[in-house]
Amino acid sequence: MPPLPGTGAHPEAEFPEYAGTYRLEACLGSGGMGVVHLARSASGLQLAVKVVHRPYAADPEFRARFRQEVAAARRVSGAFTAPVVDADPDAGRPWMATLYVPGPTLAEQVKRNGPLAPAELRRLTAGLAEALRDIHRAGVIHRDLKPSNVLLSDAGPKVIDFGISRPYDSDLRTETGKLIGSPPYMAPEQFQRPREVGPAADVFALGAVLVHAATGRGPSTRTARTSWRTRWCTTRRI
Repeated sequence: MPPLPGTGAHPEAEFPEYAGTYRLEACLGSGGMGVVHLARSASGLQLAVKVVHRPYAADPEFRARFRQEVAAARRVSGAFTAPVVDADPDAGRPWMATLYVPGPTLAEQVKRNGPLAPAELRRLTAGLAEALRDIHRAGVIHRDLKPSNVLLSDAGPKVIDFGISRPYDSDLRTETGKLIGSPPYMAPEQFQRPREVGPAADVFALGAVLVHAATGRGPSTRTARTSWRTRWCTTRRI
């Protein structure tokens, strides 16, 4: 993912100069929970550093979940995930640094160039299946596999963003009535029994991601959450 233009100072210092000892050089992207920066280690290694938005840094529950994200990401290793290099969930602005993976997300690639060619699709399928194998072997459920969480690198696809992932043995549980995930890529049990979600939910999401990669369409993100809940949970399957 290339750096975004115009990443100067933010009125509320949303773009700090450092995270720990790492100088933040450019903004790679921004989400609801934090900003991802391009950074460089003292040895010259390029990193992607996620820094939590200031309001969330003051929320003890969010800090606990960020610690869980760091723990989950550290447990996972393999050729098709981005390894954690360093993190400080107890900093004034919690942050986590992973190895920088140059390349577009699957969502960006499909939007720009349309569906993947058959050979590219086979490579993507094999890489994502291996990534999920490694994630599940580490005792982690990703829970948010979607095209924007898949980076396409020269070495193959990389699964990123363990922000709502959960280790099997975690003491933290999803709040009753709270949806966790991206509705078009969520398995029925994520709507019906979010506290009981297991590896099968990631496999369901993998299928939806591959449909998007193969057709260029996939589930519409504009559909209301309630509509997706009704469609996935009430449609009879053969």
